[in-house]
Amino acid sequence: MNRYTLSVLVENQPGVLSKVVALFSRRGFNIHSLAVGPAQDETVSCITIVVNGDEHTVEQVEKQLNKIIPVIKVRNLGLPGEYVSCGLALIKVQYEPDKLESMMQLARLVGAEAVDIAPGLVTYKLAGETEKIENFLDMLRPYGIREIVRTGQIAIEKSGH
Repeated sequence: MNRYTLSVLVENQPGVLSKVVALFSRRGFNIHSLAVGPAQDETVSCITIVVNGDEHTVEQVEKQLNKIIPVIKVRNLGLPGEYVSCGLALIKVQYEPDKLESMMQLARLVGAEAVDIAPGLVTYKLAGETEKIENFLDMLRPYGIREIVRTGQIAIEKSGH
């Protein structure tokens, strides 16, 4: 199965998100990631949906999404490399005082920011592609991750596509 990223422009109205999500539920399609936010026009929202599936199923979902009245436009963003994507993670990690500097060096290496430091706990913020966040999590696991909070991925087509 492949991973597909869909960008769905919808009218900014109550209940639109539930209609879109219900479509995926009815088709037995699991949503890997979901992010919603305003578009350039306040009356429009952009829903970014990342799903696993085959090409035929995704095409059917696109057609069904286009039939929902408040949906303005559906775009399959194509293969990774044809779009830019980003997510956000907040990661709370335990630390021993003698390990803090090595953790901070890892954070600097990947571009993470320490947003809260307390005795024995540090919280990092990292924005980036899923793989970047996953790699940072793998590096932090030996220290003892206490909590992870993540957003869904957002994506936009690269220029020229």
